[in-house]
Amino acid sequence: MRILGIDPGIATIGFGCVDADRQKYSLIKCGVITTPAHTSLSSRLEQIFNDLTDLLDIFKPDAVAIEELFFNTNITTGISVAHGRGVILLACKKAGVDIYEYTPLQVKQSVVGYGLADKHQVMDMVRRICNLKAVPKPDDAADAVALALCHARSSTSLLSRGDNNICSTI
Repeated sequence: MRILGIDPGIATIGFGCVDADRQKYSLIKCGVITTPAHTSLSSRLEQIFNDLTDLLDIFKPDAVAIEELFFNTNITTGISVAHGRGVILLACKKAGVDIYEYTPLQVKQSVVGYGLADKHQVMDMVRRICNLKAVPKPDDAADAVALALCHARSSTSLLSRGDNNICSTI
């Protein structure tokens, strides 16, 4: 299964493409889409849409894993990220790719095994799981790879396959 992880944003959007085969994970490519500062919101959204459409055409993922929005203290930043996230969702939908959404807690739990793990723990586990020499850079790209790994691990669990024989009765 090929998964494109997306860490949404407006100025920097992380992406990470991972091939998952059972418990083996291969990083295909990761990086960021950037939009120039002091550019209109509509121009930035257009660039995000066009660049993401290109990524979808290049990688042809089976699924896209995207982070759900988490609003903390800065709601203004959250609103602009929501605009970018909406354009990302639209590009994926138009490309006909299945979209899966994960909270930061779910990503940490899946990748590290602990939902309150810190950023460095997540990044180190991304490096280990994908058998990389170094953590992907920048951080947004590493976060996107973590999202792809989260989906890979979630989608291969017995529960997600609808296997009715995962528990036996006594």
